[in-house]
Amino acid sequence: MIVALLALKIVLIGAIFLALWTFVYAILSAPSPAANYLGIRGLQRARSLQARGLWAQIEPMVRWLGARLRPLVGTTTFTRIDRQITLSGDFWGLVPEEFVALSLLSSAAGGLFGAVYALLLHKGLLYLMLGVGLGGMLPYLQLSGLEQERRKKVQDGLPFVIDLLALGLSAGLDFVGSLRQVVEKSSSPNDPLIEEVNYVLQELHVGKTRKQALLQFAERMPGESVREFVSAMVQAEERGNPLGQVLQIQAEASRQQRSMRAEEAASKASVKMMAPMVLVFASIMLLIVAPMFLELSNRFATD
Repeated sequence: MIVALLALKIVLIGAIFLALWTFVYAILSAPSPAANYLGIRGLQRARSLQARGLWAQIEPMVRWLGARLRPLVGTTTFTRIDRQITLSGDFWGLVPEEFVALSLLSSAAGGLFGAVYALLLHKGLLYLMLGVGLGGMLPYLQLSGLEQERRKKVQDGLPFVIDLLALGLSAGLDFVGSLRQVVEKSSSPNDPLIEEVNYVLQELHVGKTRKQALLQFAERMPGESVREFVSAMVQAEERGNPLGQVLQIQAEASRQQRSMRAEEAASKASVKMMAPMVLVFASIMLLIVAPMFLELSNRFATD
């Protein structure tokens, strides 16, 4: 009886081990999906692989892990991450599941560094947990920083681009020719606004209407100035208004909004500086008063 029960346990453990091994082998041996190099996101992926050596080395691993994590990413989370990647300029050409995989790998790397640091200093698990948390947050922080930087650059540079478009239209060029002049004469082709203008030009070349290309531009850069510019252009096209005059009005409005944003930032800066100034003043007073207090204490003690 005991021998039969022992044999049954051995068979059961073997079956469980075989099932787990088959499951892990099926996951590990499954082929990775091919990278997508189509569209704007595919172009950014190709550029990132050419420019970044480390990313080119880990990109197959991120793509492989992302394919396995895709069923675990909810629809809402998938849509939110995809939107944020788009607003950041298609960060490295990643898709949402690859961004989740990159965050997991970064978290694992942070945990490894935290564990090594804790072992060297004979500390507890606090540094390990801190490394895991910071590592997992790094891709998100970089994505948010790129989104804010691109939005600021587009809003600041839009009045000058609108002026150039109006100048091209007044010189006899059509809208596509004016866009081409803006892209070709730009001193910084990697500027986010110039990249977006180039994308609009490419969309027009592949057969999309001006309205569709401009609405896609507003979707990729949902700033107030961009929305007003696109809305004015679409209305001018629908009503038959001259684009040159509309662009001149939009350029003036964009400059006024930029001045208002600068004044608002300057007014907020004075308020934000109050807390550091109070701390500095308190530190200076402490440095002045503390020696006097110690000296008076010593005199009273000797007396």
